[in-house]
Amino acid sequence: MKTKLVLGSRNRRGYIPIGYKLMMSYLIFIIILVTVNGYVSHSMYDSSMRDQTSANIQSTLIQIRDNVLYKTEDMWRISSTIYDDEYFVEKLKRKTTNSNEEYVRLKKELFPKLDSVSKSIGINLRLFLYTNNDTMSEIYYTYKPDSRYEDQQTYNIYQMDRIQDKAWYNLLSKEEYGITKKWMEVEDDKDSKRISMIRRIIDLQESADLWEQGIMRFSVSKNELFQSVDYRKLGKGAKLYVQNRAGQIIYASEEIPSSSFQGNESNVHTVNSLQDNYPADEFLTLKEYMPKEDWTIVAHVPLTIIKQEAERVRAFIIGVCIVCFVLFTSLGIYISRYFSKRMMKFVSILNSFREGDLRRRITYKGKDEFSQIATALNEMGEDFEMLIEKVYLTELAKKEAELEMLQTQINPHFLYNTLSSINQLAKFGENEKLRKMVVELAKFYRLTLNSGRMFIPVSSEIEQVNAYLDIQKVKYGNRLGVTYDIDVDVWKYETIKLILQPFVENALKHAWSGADHIHIRIVARIEKGEILYRVIDDGMGVSQASVNELLNTSEVSETGFGIRNIHQRVQLQYGEQYGVSIFSRVGIGTSVDIRLPAKKRRLFLDGE
Repeated sequence: MKTKLVLGSRNRRGYIPIGYKLMMSYLIFIIILVTVNGYVSHSMYDSSMRDQTSANIQSTLIQIRDNVLYKTEDMWRISSTIYDDEYFVEKLKRKTTNSNEEYVRLKKELFPKLDSVSKSIGINLRLFLYTNNDTMSEIYYTYKPDSRYEDQQTYNIYQMDRIQDKAWYNLLSKEEYGITKKWMEVEDDKDSKRISMIRRIIDLQESADLWEQGIMRFSVSKNELFQSVDYRKLGKGAKLYVQNRAGQIIYASEEIPSSSFQGNESNVHTVNSLQDNYPADEFLTLKEYMPKEDWTIVAHVPLTIIKQEAERVRAFIIGVCIVCFVLFTSLGIYISRYFSKRMMKFVSILNSFREGDLRRRITYKGKDEFSQIATALNEMGEDFEMLIEKVYLTELAKKEAELEMLQTQINPHFLYNTLSSINQLAKFGENEKLRKMVVELAKFYRLTLNSGRMFIPVSSEIEQVNAYLDIQKVKYGNRLGVTYDIDVDVWKYETIKLILQPFVENALKHAWSGADHIHIRIVARIEKGEILYRVIDDGMGVSQASVNELLNTSEVSETGFGIRNIHQRVQLQYGEQYGVSIFSRVGIGTSVDIRLPAKKRRLFLDGE
């Protein structure tokens, strides 16, 4: 009968086996996934490659700029040792015709300073000092290509009348104290491949018209100053140069194409003439500005490097996609056969249950194996439901019996101790305290019994523990302090009864230890859909080992029985994610947290 059913199903018109359906859907998914993944990967890589290259080159340019800036700031610093030296300026402007005084001024006062300044940094530096003092002798070196001073750090003293008609001197802007300076190629700088930093020497004690006492010119080799400006750091075929504000290239790390500046009479390379040589579709152009020197470091990196890398990545991605397609297709064939074979076995096994008396419970329209699965499951469903219901009712009855048993295990010592206290009060004739203790005891047990209900309002639980504490206040008097921190939002919820009093009793029994005073704080609030009870005392505290022992449900000792009782009751009712947690420090106190889900009382549910 089973064989006829399967064969009959396969011979139905329009029937497609589940194996073919799985394979076709899997192939469609793989083709779309591999194609989209390959296209997106290549597009993202092409874009990210350019961005990453730009970021790397920009980072390299920043390092190059910082290296150049370090040297220029070093020169600015050594020039400031003259600029800010009032004693030096005073000696420089002092006029004298006495040869001895002149000798002392030069040898003892000026030369040591100039020698120190010219040699304070480890680069080929030439210091030129131009002074307005016409009584000062000129001292200078003659620089030639084969001169022995070519690579030495030297200083020179000239009269200002040598440069007053020079264009570069007249280009100096109006003096701003501590700011004005200019980088230029002046005098023999161009022929010797050098560049100069120019600053005034001023005397603040003079009037505005006379405060310029001279000019400082620090000439440095471009190769040393721009040593870090090296196109090889950017890659093969890259162009790297430094331009000034006027767009003139003052230094290039390689030869600039002559076609870039043909027709320029001054033979000065300009950026505008170079732009045509580096179009945006062939070169990646990046710049880094140096505001203090008013220079810009410009880099042109050929995009062929990126394009070649992109081609290699494209070929790699296509290869990966082909491999993935073949691999996933083979895997799909294996998986579809794997599931189809087991599905047919599963269908044949389910059809064997049709010999029973099960009723149909769901309707499934279709021409494939799932209709047979639906029929078989419908026929088994009723029996399964009955079986599950029986098991559930049995487990529920067992669970309720366990809860009732745990509730009956509440430590009765409290009643014995209270009756003993009542006896003592009666013996000493303290009738008012006796009456109050009897009233609170009756109230406590009225709330505890609660008509045998397991769940009570949170307000009743707080009232019950308050009654217990009122009894203890009669017994201990002012030595017992109590504070309540109750969130009014908890009143609308219900709780398992008698879960606060055992912790308060435990604090009085164990945490006090004969001290003069103990304070207990009781907290109840709503946190993240849960009710949080917290009992805090300032007693003697316990060690972590003792805390672990108290919460260990496998222990059979009497110590902490009531705590374990509550912990088990909460977890048995609500699950293992709820229960009791204890935090304690010896000599400081103990904090007990009790968490259970926030479930509203029926009164508030009806109100909603």
